[in-house]
Amino acid sequence: MNELIVVEKIAQWQRLKSLVLDSVSSPITKRVYSMALDEFLAWFRQEPRPGGFCKATVSAWRASLEIRRLGSSSIIIRMSAIRKLAAEAADNGLIAPELAAGIARVKSAKSVGIRTGNWLSVRQAQNLLNAPDTSTLKGLRDRAILAVLLGCGVRRSEVAALTFAHVQQRGGRWCIVDLVGKHGRIRTMPMPVWVKVAIDAWTSVAGIADGFVFRPVRRGDSVSGDRLGEKVVWQLIKPYAEAAGVPCIAPHDLRRTCAKLCRAGGGELEQIQLLLGHASVQTTERYLGTKQDLVHAPNDAIKLRVAE
Repeated sequence: MNELIVVEKIAQWQRLKSLVLDSVSSPITKRVYSMALDEFLAWFRQEPRPGGFCKATVSAWRASLEIRRLGSSSIIIRMSAIRKLAAEAADNGLIAPELAAGIARVKSAKSVGIRTGNWLSVRQAQNLLNAPDTSTLKGLRDRAILAVLLGCGVRRSEVAALTFAHVQQRGGRWCIVDLVGKHGRIRTMPMPVWVKVAIDAWTSVAGIADGFVFRPVRRGDSVSGDRLGEKVVWQLIKPYAEAAGVPCIAPHDLRRTCAKLCRAGGGELEQIQLLLGHASVQTTERYLGTKQDLVHAPNDAIKLRVAE
């Protein structure tokens, strides 16, 4: 029996997905698991395996992730979602327990070192920001999204959740105020003038002034719906990145780029940490690709003397 045939039934698939997603508490993990499971099912439908949902199939799936040159953390979380799917399928009688146990034994990626990710130079970032066609409503929206990602270092989920209530003046400048991010952390981010200009250009033409800042745009170049999905934020970057000559750039790479450009411009590490909403300064250092400089050490600037 091909067990995945049962899983592929829409009602059963949605039920299984719900069981997997209900097993985790973090909203971000829920979203990542949901995308991972849909990604796996789409892959299987394109390349069906005679053994169905089994260890060999999951091993092939893992190999396909490596061929795509995904980082270890991306592979680990995708494999975690599949293991949970197998466990729930076995618990609900959709596959045999021994099949679930076999799937659980498929090795995930080793977390060796820290993936540095990608950063854009100032020129590359500018080319990306210039890539959307601003003679269209969609182009104005997409440029504004890219501006918020590059200028404020937000996550794609935070872009999708951005509302007009978040955009306020503080200390005589525009900011994104009280945005709820990962693990429920709340932060306020200063907004560069050029980011606000890009947002205003989009919202004025779109004719929106409350609710969510970014909305879906129909083929006819008109606003449709009241909120943009974070998956759309992921997908819209790819063609602009290719046009700008920086393919394989993800939304999170723009967050890294924001941090890197802030640091290059003289920004203090602690302020960049606050901008990104990191609980640990070590996480910020990883975003910056910071390495300890033993030649030009910072403590050489401490001008004290010891009497001989």
